Amino acid sequence: MISRIRGKVKEVKDDGLLIDVGGLSYEILIPAAIMDSIKANISDEDFLELVTYCYHKIEPSRSVSVMIGFSNEIEREFFLQFISVSGVGPKAAVKALSLPISAIAEAIDSANHTILQSLPGVGRQRAREIIAKLQGKVGKYGLMRDKEKVSRAVVSDDIQKEAVQVLAQLQYKKQEAEKMLYQAFVSNPNLKTVEEILNEIYRQRSKKGESE
Repeated sequence: MISRIRGKVKEVKDDGLLIDVGGLSYEILIPAAIMDSIKANISDEDFLELVTYCYHKIEPSRSVSVMIGFSNEIEREFFLQFISVSGVGPKAAVKALSLPISAIAEAIDSANHTILQSLPGVGRQRAREIIAKLQGKVGKYGLMRDKEKVSRAVVSDDIQKEAVQVLAQLQYKKQEAEKMLYQAFVSNPNLKTVEEILNEIYRQRSKKGESE
């Protein structure tokens, strides 16, 4: 089993990297939660080293080896915890880990269904299963300094739900609305009312439009 890989980045994809190791190119999937930090360390001259997790995907006519990359052992540890939940496979976990690991760990420990349901592929029932399996076991991952964490104490769940309902009335899908809500709190943890939340979301989307 390959536990680490070191080589030059040949191609950056939406969901991973192509790394050249001695003339052989390896395709590595990378969770979006850590892709940004990995991209920041990529250069044309330097070698990139990743901690990896490998598994075999069995299909009717073939067996495919899949490699998933992480910046360090702690990120891989959290991934292994995450896929220990029944029904959460490696590929689904790569897709689901779209927010900072520290924020996901905090959501699990505080039983914040809203944040967990905003993860791609995680619905209401899956969020319950993740909390039931991992609550109380992921505290150390909440200490990761992978991104500014959200303070959940300053606003009630009712206000969060009301903000999501308003966004739904504005024709946003629930999953998209919940992710926008999370990102608003990342930017400004002191939001306290629905109006403040929606104004922050509007400001973020306006800035994104200006940068495109």
